[in-house]
Amino acid sequence: MSNLLKPLQAGTLTLNNRLVMPPMATGKADADGKVSQDILDYYAEKSKGGYLSLIIIEHSFIKPEGKASANMLSIAEDSVVEPLKKLADIIRGNGSKSMMQINHAGSGTTEEIVGTTPVAPSAVANPRTGKMPRELTLEEIKDIIKAFQDAARRTKEAGFDGVEIHSAHGYLLNQFFSPLSNKRTDQYGGDIHNRIRLHLEVIEAVRGEVGEDFAILLRLGASDFKEGGTTIEDSKIAAREFEKAGVNILDISGGFSGYLVPGLTGQGFFAPLSEAIKATVAIPVILTGGITDAQAAEHLLAEGKADLIGVGRAILNDSNWAQKAIESLS
Repeated sequence: MSNLLKPLQAGTLTLNNRLVMPPMATGKADADGKVSQDILDYYAEKSKGGYLSLIIIEHSFIKPEGKASANMLSIAEDSVVEPLKKLADIIRGNGSKSMMQINHAGSGTTEEIVGTTPVAPSAVANPRTGKMPRELTLEEIKDIIKAFQDAARRTKEAGFDGVEIHSAHGYLLNQFFSPLSNKRTDQYGGDIHNRIRLHLEVIEAVRGEVGEDFAILLRLGASDFKEGGTTIEDSKIAAREFEKAGVNILDISGGFSGYLVPGLTGQGFFAPLSEAIKATVAIPVILTGGITDAQAAEHLLAEGKADLIGVGRAILNDSNWAQKAIESLS
């Protein structure tokens, strides 16, 4: 049997194959962040036929000041739950499992988007915007933990099969993880264990809110690919702690200024990262990064690079890609 077509069990989550659609921002939400007809149509098209075992919805902001861009989906208030139910129902009706990805942009946004000075672990200029954020207070950090918790509750209430916590691509949790942006001298800064303290507190709060029968994923930027930034050795330590804290699946990415890293090309270009994490933990690991060929995905699984394959741009360009891939391997 094809490796890509094998089922997978992760906690209470059952997936009928190893093919995942990772989160990709569409900018199709209404201005207030609510689900639009364009969003419903987009995911109805991508999930048609249920060939994708799992669809991770594009990142959604947990607080207005954590909004990364215009027309980004919101998971920041209870009023979004009913519209999101329509989205979850469409994907489930088409035969795929679905997750919300919940996120706070930190300094990876602008005052024009959020209406105030962006926040971050420390007052370090953001590498993408060049703008200087404001350092978070301990009280504000508590509020952010509560916002992640509430976002996870809303995700479950909307009928999704799980929630993914975003800690990659230079957004807030990634900023706490990275020594490039985290210069704090309190319990949230310094060594690797302090830099993942917020992650562990978020995971604990989310798990306490959603219970044991709801899947928690974490998207981990496993290397900054920058001098002085996080390395795979940091991420192996973090991955072990995240597994112990109750994360069911790790979704591996990289890059501190978005997911595109100069010099990284080819099918599954984050494979060295996912392979190292897979050797470190017992929970499943997702590999993404430039995968456009079904045979390449099959080889990456056979070589032990990951347990699940995330295919984004290929599905963005061709909504029938997953069907063609599965049929070619059947």
